[in-house]
Amino acid sequence: MNTFEEVIDELGPALGRIAASYERNAALREELLQEILFAVFRSLPRLKEQAKLKTYAFRIAHNCCVDHVVRHVALPPTEDVQAELPSDGFTPEQILLGHERSHRLVQAVRRLELPYRQVMTLLLEDMSYSEIWESLGISVANVGVRVNRAKTLLKEFLHDDG
Repeated sequence: MNTFEEVIDELGPALGRIAASYERNAALREELLQEILFAVFRSLPRLKEQAKLKTYAFRIAHNCCVDHVVRHVALPPTEDVQAELPSDGFTPEQILLGHERSHRLVQAVRRLELPYRQVMTLLLEDMSYSEIWESLGISVANVGVRVNRAKTLLKEFLHDDG
């Protein structure tokens, strides 16, 4: 059985990205991530198959995110400044272009309706259609339909913004 620390090491960054796909505000995003981690911690004893930890945790994360969106839907949107330091080995121009591409993709994913945002967030975490099905509780065929529709919408959003 995985310890909670092992779960955080293994899935923490992915859970953070899932939270970021639902919440722009850094403070609220951190709060949401804490809610997700707490929910995963509480639910770990009920996990029957350790091999399904990733899909189990991502399902919990998406449920927490949906609850978060419902609770905060009336709040006005806010933008926050990213305070990431550049990584070694890249020129400032390459770093800027990479951040711009990432920012545009995150903004486009955030514009998707919830069913499409859910599947794209998980697909961007390298989950297979069957893992997405297990995480969201929808059929594999429905995953495929949502992914195709989401990709079409993302292309439109990115083309319109570009």
